[in-house]
Amino acid sequence: MRFRFPALLCLVALHVLPGAARADDKAQARVPLLPAYKQECGSCHTPYPPGMLPAGSWQRLMNKLGQHYGTDASLDDATQKQIGTWLAANAGTYKRVREEPPQDRITKSAWFIRKHDEVPSAAWTRAAVKTPANCGACHPNASEGAFNEHDVRIPR
Repeated sequence: MRFRFPALLCLVALHVLPGAARADDKAQARVPLLPAYKQECGSCHTPYPPGMLPAGSWQRLMNKLGQHYGTDASLDDATQKQIGTWLAANAGTYKRVREEPPQDRITKSAWFIRKHDEVPSAAWTRAAVKTPANCGACHPNASEGAFNEHDVRIPR
């Protein structure tokens, strides 16, 4: 049997790519959002998946809820502990998230900037978007922690 190069390439891809896809899935697996987190944090902004920041960033954010980016987001002690523990347990540990971004802002992280480099700068100031932190403006399933780039719809 004689293989032509494209056929051989397809066979190699069938054996190599599934393992690569599984490894990537594990690194970016979605964690179901903790109901208290979704309720408390999601009442003001997108309840960002915990894997978007490293544990150190989440810890600093949880320790400064009284001054949460200009807003008092204080919680009762039990809720703060529950959410903080969950965030720490599910924080990002894979390569792109290990680096703590400036001001612990997801939108200032190197990976966020890289993933959004094709978004025209004018898009961030449109009335329906207003800020890069408004994930739901372009990612219709952001509140569920889903950010598939195939679902993106940038408002005009």
